[in-house]
Amino acid sequence: MKILGIDPGYETVGFGVIELVNSEWEAVDFGVIKTSKDLDFPERLLQIYDDLLVLINNFKPDLFAIEELFFVKNITNGLKVSEARGVMILAARQNEIPICEYAPNEVKMCVTGYGQAGKVQIQRTVQVTLNLAKKPQPDDAADALAIALTCGFDRVRI
Repeated sequence: MKILGIDPGYETVGFGVIELVNSEWEAVDFGVIKTSKDLDFPERLLQIYDDLLVLINNFKPDLFAIEELFFVKNITNGLKVSEARGVMILAARQNEIPICEYAPNEVKMCVTGYGQAGKVQIQRTVQVTLNLAKKPQPDDAADALAIALTCGFDRVRI
């Protein structure tokens, strides 16, 4: 079982790929997709889409886990993240990958046991759970791994 977790954004998209090996979740890869502020917004969406397709083709995930857009302070930013999220979901559906969606507090609760956990707590818990030598960086990648783990814990009974 392989899961691609996504922390949605349009400037920075976190991704994390985990795989179930001998009843243990292991990190396969993680990082970020960064788009340039110099690109028009539609071009940024196209880059996100194209880069996600590369990840999907390279890792062939069984599940696609993405964070729900929960609450935004800046409506303009929230709308752009929502549009980018739609592109991400489209990439998964076009490749017939089942989608799992989780609210931010649901991810925090699942991974750390505390629904209001901060970035450092999430990074540390993800590091320990996936037996990583150091905390996953940047935050977006750590969040994506946490989203993937939430899906794994939710969908796979070990």
